[in-house]
Amino acid sequence: MAGRVPEGLTRSVRGPLHPEIASRREYPFSVLARRLRELAPAGRRVIAFSAGDPREETPAFIRDALKQAVPAMSGYPSVAGRPELRAACARWVQRHFGVTLDPDTQILPANGSKEAVFLFPLAVFDPNDARDTIVIPSPAYPVYEASARIAGARSYLVPLGSRNGWRFDPGVVPEDVWTRTAIVWLNTPHNPTGAVLPLETIERVLKLARRHGFWVASDEAYGEVFFGERPPSALQCGTENLIVFQTLSKRSAMTGYRSGFMAGDADLLDALRRFRPSVGVATPEFVQEAAVAAWNDDAHTEDQRGRYAAKRRLFTDYFAKRGWTIEASEATFYLWLKAPGGDDVAFVERLMRLGLVALPGSYLGEAGSGFVRFALVPTVEDCREAIVRLEELGEDA
Repeated sequence: MAGRVPEGLTRSVRGPLHPEIASRREYPFSVLARRLRELAPAGRRVIAFSAGDPREETPAFIRDALKQAVPAMSGYPSVAGRPELRAACARWVQRHFGVTLDPDTQILPANGSKEAVFLFPLAVFDPNDARDTIVIPSPAYPVYEASARIAGARSYLVPLGSRNGWRFDPGVVPEDVWTRTAIVWLNTPHNPTGAVLPLETIERVLKLARRHGFWVASDEAYGEVFFGERPPSALQCGTENLIVFQTLSKRSAMTGYRSGFMAGDADLLDALRRFRPSVGVATPEFVQEAAVAAWNDDAHTEDQRGRYAAKRRLFTDYFAKRGWTIEASEATFYLWLKAPGGDDVAFVERLMRLGLVALPGSYLGEAGSGFVRFALVPTVEDCREAIVRLEELGEDA
């Protein structure tokens, strides 16, 4: 009989699991996908505005660079990545922010920014240190809090909202929290709201970091998706106590390539360079060649911004026509919509019944309740089709 324990033996004691894994807590997008399967009408193609996964083609010159670099035999890449890649990243920082970085000591390639973001607390958090807290402005990219839990840190969530333009204000964090802080996460432009953090605020946070001795981790994945002035980078405030995360996923429509980099404090980057051999290496060298081509070129990012701007106009005009309110949404390809009717989950479920899906703000933290994040990643044609379907909601929405 299947599962029968042989006579004389006891059933084995199962091995332990980390409490975060044992809790079976689901990633927000897994919950959303399950609900979509339940509600989406059969036979109607789903148009997804939920995940920040661009549906634009990766520019041909980047794909060509990858194809030409695929070798007959591929070995392990080094942790530090190719010098040409680090140099291309340093040139990109210099061009756009006027900051000179040493590509050998202040830049480290990563397999996209998500993995690097998740692993960062595991590399620097000391459970025996009094600095046991990670400060996270909320709503937020869910990986920040998940990695804090895995690392065994306490999370201190700082609610954002309409009153502060969805921008983090370090002045609302009590002094006793700063004294026990190990890491503070900044995210600018902000996911999910599209708010941009002023350079003055970043400077205030870094002054606190240098006084109390914590790390500032600035996630700048959406820094090249903007529609006015270029958003600032925390690197403009000096690199001490700072690490910045960058990626090609959004700027170059390269989510599947898994290519990004970390930059900042040379001592911290040296520690991460020693840490990373235990968890992996850089992306394959042929992907690195594609990344070199992408970081060296700015024209294609202007083209991408033009496409996002066109989709943005479609939806901002339509939302205004419906009397639906958008807040923040200065940059990124997200629109932060105040949920018609006030219930973000209920509104998204109504969209699902039309074969559309967006992300309830409450999935990214309690402070996001009542708002919906629209990721303008489908094609322009699909965006137009989605607006036609939105008309089916009627005037009461």
